[in-house]
Amino acid sequence: MSEINLSITGIDPIDLYGQRNSKLNILKEAYPNVTITSRGSTIRLSGDKKDTQKVKAKLETMVRLVKQKQELNKDVMADIINGTNPFLDESGNGHIGSTILHGRNGKPIKARTKNQKRLIDLSENNDIVFAIGPAGTGKTYTAVALAVRALKNRLVKKIILTRPAVEAGESLGFLPGDLKEKIDPYLRPLYDALEDMLPAEKLEHFMTTRIIEVAPLAYMRGRTLDQAFIILDEAQNTTSSQIKMFLTRLGPSAKCIITGDLSQIDLPTRQRSGLHTAIDILKPIPGIGTVFLDANDVVRHRLVKDIIIAYERHSNEWKKAKEERENTYKAKQKEVIEKQVITEEE
Repeated sequence: MSEINLSITGIDPIDLYGQRNSKLNILKEAYPNVTITSRGSTIRLSGDKKDTQKVKAKLETMVRLVKQKQELNKDVMADIINGTNPFLDESGNGHIGSTILHGRNGKPIKARTKNQKRLIDLSENNDIVFAIGPAGTGKTYTAVALAVRALKNRLVKKIILTRPAVEAGESLGFLPGDLKEKIDPYLRPLYDALEDMLPAEKLEHFMTTRIIEVAPLAYMRGRTLDQAFIILDEAQNTTSSQIKMFLTRLGPSAKCIITGDLSQIDLPTRQRSGLHTAIDILKPIPGIGTVFLDANDVVRHRLVKDIIIAYERHSNEWKKAKEERENTYKAKQKEVIEKQVITEEE
């Protein structure tokens, strides 16, 4: 038997324990042979020496996360219990990335995956960056954080956030309200990111004075966007002419990040996404970077990663089956033509 007393300092114990000890209870369920009791800022561990040392290490990791004001939700708790070090990247090479900025309540906002870090690096070395990946990979959130940092550091005079008003086949004409009320739901993810990074009063001031502008893509036509950090979100739902129109709006001192998910295109059937075309055409141009995020970059619920992988597997199987059907059809057509030729020769 082993007994360890841990003294928690520098943080509010509730942030570590969770409401009604919810986070400690997760540890208790994972290590039933260790008795974990808390009183004020002291935690007492008793049980098998090997297990108590493991629980001690998990608690120390949790304390470090709380001190750095990082998220300590159920998914993070599960990762810690499973042995994942939240301070290491996938290759174990150390901390993912330095803080982009501090959001509301001093929470540090930083890259949490290798590809998010790559997005940051590309943005610092290119004026236009394409960030392509499935939902939940943090591409929009990271892009907004970079834009807010640029504004705070006075590298730009304004932020422009835009996205096409196309979602899941819905028509704006059938939605209630005036144009602003119709458009706002499509722009909500951008508002959510801003609200996480700026105090309410400052955000309201920036919005009122149009230092931060959130608008549908159609509103960009005819403008020159200069001394601004521009983010085009959901770019997979642009046509080739729309994305060309957007890219040719950029002024000489503009920075731009274009995000999109090529697996969730809501354009009419058989209409090719302008994002596809833009990536292919613009790839060789210096000053334009592209990063592809994948299921390993998912920072939402742990099931989101599994869902994305399942859909990718299904899509690949469907494409393979389609190719096999097309090849079989071509082979039969070729066989028919060859028989016709032989018949005619006879």
